[in-house]
Amino acid sequence: MAAAFGFATSIATSTPSNPNLRPLAVSCPQLQTFYKPLNNRRASALNQSLRVRCESVSQNLNSIDKEELKRSSAMALAQLKASAIDRYTKEKSSIIVIGLNVHTAPVDVREKLAIQEAQWPQAIRELCALNHIEEAAVLSTCNRIEVYVVALSQHRGVKEVTEWMSKISGVSVSELCQHRFMLYNKDATRHLFEVASGLNSIVLGEGQILAQVKQVKKLGQGVDGFNKKIGGLFEHAIITGKRVRTETNISSGSVSVSSAAVELALMKLPESSYATTRVLVIGAGKMGKLVIKHLAAKGCKEMVVVNRTEEKVALIREELKDIQIIYKPLSEMMACAAEADVIFTSTASDTPLFLKEHAQTLPVDTEMGRRLFIDISVPRNVGPCVSDLETAEVYNVDDLKDIVAANKEDRLRKAMEAQIIISEELEHFEAWKDSLEAVPTIKKLRAYLERIRASELDKCLSKMGDITDKQKKAIYDLSMGMMKKFLHGPMQHLRCDGRSDCQKPEEMLEIMHAVNRMFDLETEIISDTVRTKMERIKK
Repeated sequence: MAAAFGFATSIATSTPSNPNLRPLAVSCPQLQTFYKPLNNRRASALNQSLRVRCESVSQNLNSIDKEELKRSSAMALAQLKASAIDRYTKEKSSIIVIGLNVHTAPVDVREKLAIQEAQWPQAIRELCALNHIEEAAVLSTCNRIEVYVVALSQHRGVKEVTEWMSKISGVSVSELCQHRFMLYNKDATRHLFEVASGLNSIVLGEGQILAQVKQVKKLGQGVDGFNKKIGGLFEHAIITGKRVRTETNISSGSVSVSSAAVELALMKLPESSYATTRVLVIGAGKMGKLVIKHLAAKGCKEMVVVNRTEEKVALIREELKDIQIIYKPLSEMMACAAEADVIFTSTASDTPLFLKEHAQTLPVDTEMGRRLFIDISVPRNVGPCVSDLETAEVYNVDDLKDIVAANKEDRLRKAMEAQIIISEELEHFEAWKDSLEAVPTIKKLRAYLERIRASELDKCLSKMGDITDKQKKAIYDLSMGMMKKFLHGPMQHLRCDGRSDCQKPEEMLEIMHAVNRMFDLETEIISDTVRTKMERIKK
């Protein structure tokens, strides 16, 4: 027998003595244990048979309908998005921020990505139409463009959002990758809290960014895609920003970008005074109004304001009655610019208001020697080519970094105080987010008790016969009151607003299991995340 057959432990690892027999990459117990020497004719026939079978399998695979595969993939993704497990499990859905800001990207890149406030709801809808994005929000200011999402997959979510940003801006994906930053889960949350607190701004503690974060929440409400997690994230960011400003002195000496613009211009003036300086402000919107107010605070008693309409300028004039504010329409902008020493621009124009050919025709005051353009708009109102002129000095939002050079030690101290508050609020948010794990159990328990209440109420009313509506209401109110009392205890332990004494992850898991067992709710408990946290704590 041993002479007739060659013994081998595995064809895949043994070298047969017969050169005509080649190892076969197939899973077969008989072939993995024995082989029989083959002559040349039999080996050739076997090889031919294998080639025919391989070609047959290949043809069958190629014949599969590609459209059917696409439809199957789309259905699978739809099921993934609708799955309760994925919706409430942070291991599979992550909070991600992808963005560019003044610290990572120059203004000529950021301005291409700028999204006007009116377009934020549409941006949310477009982002949530992507395959792996559940929720979204957009924060777009002169210093940053940041996209916050809840993604089913980190890698695929980042890829889809980056491609979307490239599509709306015309900036290539490769260029975006050079300037973007990405943060996940706790890091993303901390970043937004720091942004809302003014710690990520050019001017430490500036107040305007908190108003812009509030605007994100305001415009997002009611938009499909600005849901529980993203809405809660921005709500906690607003609370954090308010606490930081109330409990520290972070705003003292450090104000908005518009204030820094006024201070920068003041530093560049020959006598560091607005007393005799001819000032022109183009744009009377939010930023323009702040520029005018800060100019008044710095001693500017007279200025010309160019705006599309006079209505907003008249309101500002009423507010600053001691300041002479002269309104001019946009059609007279160039004539007003010719008579100004300092020009502040803050409009939402998509195209530059001043180009090189415009600026070089403007006469220059002999004492100043050049004209100052302070452009705090994104996209820029003053073309970068204007800075090539010897008679013009151009500054944009990126140049405002120079303003915050003073008081570095005090700035760091305030930032450290703010970080303590941010850490506290971060823990509150994480506790609130953990409580979302209990949502399926809460819904099932409420529905279970409601069915019992409604059933018992019907039985009671049917036995009582003819009673008045007032009596029916009293019995109904009694049943509702009892149900609320029954729910109070379990709900108190399952819910968490992030500020009361919340359960630890392992405790919440035990309570969820206990409630499901006691009431036979058959709820699919989303416990993977909680278990993961418990394992991390033990390590």
